[in-house]
Amino acid sequence: MRKLLLRSFYRIYQSVFKMAMPFLPWRRPVLLEGAGSIKKLPGLLEELKIKNVLIVTDSTLMKLGLLDNLIKELGINGCKYAIYDQTVPDPTIENVEEALKLYHKHNCKAIIAFGGGSPMDCAKIVGARVSRPKMPIEKMKGVLKVIFKIPTLIAVPTTAGTGSEVTLAAVISNSVTHEKYPINDFCLIPHYAVHDPELTLKLPSHITSMTGMDAMTHAVEAYIGRSNTKETKKAALEAIALIHQNLLKAYTTPGDIQARAAMLKASYLAGVAFTRAYVGYVHAIAHTIGGFYGIPHGLANAIIMPHVLEYYGSAANGKLAELADHLGIGKGSQSTDQKANAFIQYLKEMNQKMNIQSNIEQIEEKDMPEMISRALAEANPLYPVPRVLFEEELKELYYKIKG
Repeated sequence: MRKLLLRSFYRIYQSVFKMAMPFLPWRRPVLLEGAGSIKKLPGLLEELKIKNVLIVTDSTLMKLGLLDNLIKELGINGCKYAIYDQTVPDPTIENVEEALKLYHKHNCKAIIAFGGGSPMDCAKIVGARVSRPKMPIEKMKGVLKVIFKIPTLIAVPTTAGTGSEVTLAAVISNSVTHEKYPINDFCLIPHYAVHDPELTLKLPSHITSMTGMDAMTHAVEAYIGRSNTKETKKAALEAIALIHQNLLKAYTTPGDIQARAAMLKASYLAGVAFTRAYVGYVHAIAHTIGGFYGIPHGLANAIIMPHVLEYYGSAANGKLAELADHLGIGKGSQSTDQKANAFIQYLKEMNQKMNIQSNIEQIEEKDMPEMISRALAEANPLYPVPRVLFEEELKELYYKIKG
């Protein structure tokens, strides 16, 4: 009876959110696109009359020299900048507070997030702290806690996976408690985004694979959920097709700039889909595993997704069969269940081709109760999943993922 009542409450909660979606303050960032488009950014700042910016990035990108063109052009245009390059994978509260100090010290008026999902998450939450200086990050956890307008935020993705340049989500980690949780608010959607495929050409193959499958997870979870709209379904389907056509090309031929550009578009479209239709238990579980064991988020999603989709069973098979047909991997004579299984097998084979393992052996039984509790708190009642799961089911899933 308890589960029945909870399930009913969750579905009502999700239905209300879905009905409210068209009336909420969505925005899409203004896009600067094409090879070399990073050079247009200083001109944009000049148009906006912004003379001081904080750049949030990480040390690896600095060492690779990916910011060199931007820094050079900023200097030519007379725009002052401060650089915070200590962002770690799965950014921490400490990262945000350190970057925030730089923002205020240099009297910045805008933030440039330069990198993958981690710098973008860090930059978003720096913006949130600027707009809500008296609110600690822990109090921002969940939905619509920030509310107030943040400084101009410009996202420059150097990976094709998170879609953070168009989403309202930012994920933060507490390095003390190992908790990893999302902060969701419309004001966190970047105002501008730069899609320059040249910035992704130096990505190591394992980053290309992980981030590409991260985008796939966003699109698949959005599509199979219960809060889809005509727009989110279209965006998810286009993203999945682009990933299907281009991810392996980008992985095996890193210099293929057309494939890189297509993956940036796919990541963006997957972001459009999931920021409106939400994700599911793949993400909720991945966040806990990332928090406890430091598994990169895209890698965790790639490994976990086939396990969760299989566990959903008939609740998701109809939508998964549609995806199989969409990619041309479902045969006309096959049943719905067979097509769904073909799509799941396709995902497993994609992982294998890119040397992504099928299990996460680091999972320890002693950590499961806390991870299950956190995953449930994140997913229920917000995520409009095909099938609502509870403690016992999630425990089975964690064992399945462990292998």
